[in-house]
Amino acid sequence: MSVLPGTYLNLATLVFHARKGTLFPDPLLGKRTHLSLTKDLWSQVAPMIMNLSSEHCNISDWLRLEATVKASVYVVTFSFATFITVIIIAIVSQNSKLRKEVRYIFLCHHLLCISSYCGLGMVFQGMRALMANSPVLMCWLVFGAQISFGEGILFTLALMAVNTYLVICWPLKSLSFVDSVKYRILAGTWIMIILKNVCLFIIEGTNSTSVAVLKLEPLCPVIFNGTPARAIGMIFFLLPLAIILISYSLIYQEGKRAGHFNRSNIKARKTVLIHFLQIALHVIPTLIFIGLGKMCGVFFFTLNLVLFGVFSFGQCFNPLIYGLWNTELQSRLCHWIGCQLWYSSHTTNSRGQV
Repeated sequence: MSVLPGTYLNLATLVFHARKGTLFPDPLLGKRTHLSLTKDLWSQVAPMIMNLSSEHCNISDWLRLEATVKASVYVVTFSFATFITVIIIAIVSQNSKLRKEVRYIFLCHHLLCISSYCGLGMVFQGMRALMANSPVLMCWLVFGAQISFGEGILFTLALMAVNTYLVICWPLKSLSFVDSVKYRILAGTWIMIILKNVCLFIIEGTNSTSVAVLKLEPLCPVIFNGTPARAIGMIFFLLPLAIILISYSLIYQEGKRAGHFNRSNIKARKTVLIHFLQIALHVIPTLIFIGLGKMCGVFFFTLNLVLFGVFSFGQCFNPLIYGLWNTELQSRLCHWIGCQLWYSSHTTNSRGQV
């Protein structure tokens, strides 16, 4: 990102002579017209400006700096999300009643997707930040796996929203049906995501030779960057988003129809609004980031990191919003913490007596 020392000086000299009228003297006319002078000035200044901007805009430097910041943020989000995920999965797995409920099965899958997404993001951005000279194939595999878990986050949110709608609006008919097909739905969702990404991986891989795929790259390149991959990716992004919005809209309308003065109904509608806000933290930064693409410069670098910070904030608090916001899980958490404290104190006392 260095600038040639003479670039600014040469540019200033050209402008000075242009103002003085001493640039490009003509032996016949003595001095050129203003229009001719402007054209000649631009013909010499334009290459300097282009060289100056290209030296300032070194995309590799920006990508490495961006990767360093993102890897640091991913470390924090991965640690926090994994900590909450382990607690919630421990609570659910130790209770036979919770283990059988569909919403907690979907919730555990959702939390595992968040932790895996943040962990793989930490690995990928760390490889970029450290200039690890990794094979292109390894970079593609890590990035592709992260994309798969990112899509898993949205699809599990969509399944949770549909399940909540069925429980509220069709409580008698939906319970037995959803309970009988829950694992098939989860398996079908993951098969669809993996099959889509494997097909796109093969399509993009056929455009590169085996030498290029195994080549060592200091800055890990991304995959799924072609037009077909972007179009299919947007479909897989908008489809679960539409399911979530429709489900929550129907839930909100059902709550409004049931009455405004029901205490539990007011809390349920407040929960729907909080979930809408949480989804906005995922969707809005992603859409802006896709629209902008990769640009270098201080403004775009700062905007990119702000959007990533908002997105990471949403990822980090997903386990709290969808997990510990639940009243039953809160009560189970207090009981679980009490049991853990009692067990640790009892173990310490037993060792002291020995």
